Amino acid sequence: MPPRSDLYTNRIRANSFGAAAMRYDAYRPHYPDALIDDLLAADVRTCLDVGAGTGIASKQFADRGVDVLAVEPDERMATVLRAKLIPTEIATFEQWDPSGRRFDLVVFAASYHWVDPAVALPKVAGVLNDGGRLALLWNRLRPVAPSQEQFDEINRDYMPPEAYDRNHDASGVLATVRAAGFDIDQRTYSRTLQFSREQWLEVLFTFSNYLTLPQDAAAELRRRLGERIDDSGVTVGGDALAIVADRKSTRLNSSH
Repeated sequence: MPPRSDLYTNRIRANSFGAAAMRYDAYRPHYPDALIDDLLAADVRTCLDVGAGTGIASKQFADRGVDVLAVEPDERMATVLRAKLIPTEIATFEQWDPSGRRFDLVVFAASYHWVDPAVALPKVAGVLNDGGRLALLWNRLRPVAPSQEQFDEINRDYMPPEAYDRNHDASGVLATVRAAGFDIDQRTYSRTLQFSREQWLEVLFTFSNYLTLPQDAAAELRRRLGERIDDSGVTVGGDALAIVADRKSTRLNSSH
C-alpha cells in the first residue's frame, strides 16, 4: 500500500472488513514501535484515529498514555475496538461531527484510502491543534519466499490485476496532501516478518480484495495459495510507511 487513490469509491470493498473483524485483529501486523515512538516524540497528548478498525494502532497509542478517540464506521469492527477500552464513535469520517474537539495528532492507519480526500483533508486541518500533525500509516508488506509473483500466478485466476497488484508508490497521496496545504515528512521503517502457512493465509483474507470474493472462489483460492507454501512458511519483507504532515500555516506562524 498505498492503494490507488479512488479506492474509497468502492463501498463494497470498504464495507467488507466487519465480517472478518476478529481475524483482522488477530492477524494484521502492528506498527513498528519506532514508528509509534517517533510520532509521539512531539509531546502528543490527544489523538484521533480515523477508520480505526479494530483498534490496532489506537491501542499502540493508548498504551503509551495518549488520550485516543477512535472513529470507525463498522459496528462489527468497533465491537472489537471498544473491548480495548478505546472511546469510539460510529461514523464515516466524512459524516463524523467533531463538535469543536481538536487533537494533537490525527492518524489514518491503513484507512486513508477509504476516505474522500477532498472532504477529509480540509476536515483534518480543522480538527488539528496548533502545531498538530496528520499521520498516514501503511504496512507495505511483500512476500519474498514464496514471492509475490509466485502467489500472483494463482491470484490472477480469481481477480483482475488491479485487485492484487500492490502498488507501493505513494506519489499520488503525497501530491494530494501537499495540494491541501500540508508540508510533508515521509518516513519508512524496514521490516522482515515470518509467518506460518496458516498465519499468512489468515492475513491475506483480511484484505478487501479477498473478502469480497464469492465463497466458493475464496475457498479454492485459499487452498491453492496454501499449496504454494511449504512447511517453512512465508518470509515477508517491505516496510512501514508514515507520511507525516503539518499545516503550512502552522509552520509559518511558528517562525514569527
